[in-house]
Amino acid sequence: MNNKVIITIARQFGSGGRQIGEKLAEKLVIPFYDKSIIHLAAKESGINEDLFDSADEKTNHNFWSAAAVNTSIYGNRISIFNEMPMNDKLFLIQSSIIKKLAFESSCVIVGRCADYILKEDPNIISVFIHASEEERLYRVIHSYGFPDKDARNIMIKTDKKRAAYYNYYSGEKWGRADNYDLSINSGAAGIDGAVDLIIKFAELKQ
Repeated sequence: MNNKVIITIARQFGSGGRQIGEKLAEKLVIPFYDKSIIHLAAKESGINEDLFDSADEKTNHNFWSAAAVNTSIYGNRISIFNEMPMNDKLFLIQSSIIKKLAFESSCVIVGRCADYILKEDPNIISVFIHASEEERLYRVIHSYGFPDKDARNIMIKTDKKRAAYYNYYSGEKWGRADNYDLSINSGAAGIDGAVDLIIKFAELKQ
């Protein structure tokens, strides 16, 4: 692939989205980012990494009222930024890191509203990975190692948290097909098949 490409992956818990992202980055020989963004954001901002971890994909209901008067976390409205709840500060800092990574080079980014944050980037390909409940439960139990009795509840709660985070900060609907360039059933396509589909789409787009 000759041109720059930014691939963002949103995913249902247990769908194998992270694994698809890792294999995709490996195959394209480009950087892969998921929770490593937390480390980068902590390093650049000087905020303790534990705070990013504790606030990861959690929302605050005052975000948009503050964001309306705070167009840049490094701009003239820095005093407003300082008054914002911590979760919202961390979201804006992570957003700045994501934009910086996408500007620097081709990459694959999993989660963190990256598709919304980078929606104006002409090089973006946004992907949503999903699968049937049965297929996801199997992966949660046998690949992720959660106990049978807890797996379904963990899966439901994780997806609710991801949906709430995305819906809140983007104002869009998490998992809705028309919010993404590609929506792939990893149960039908398989992990490697999903990787190949994304690469094929990227080649067609270029």
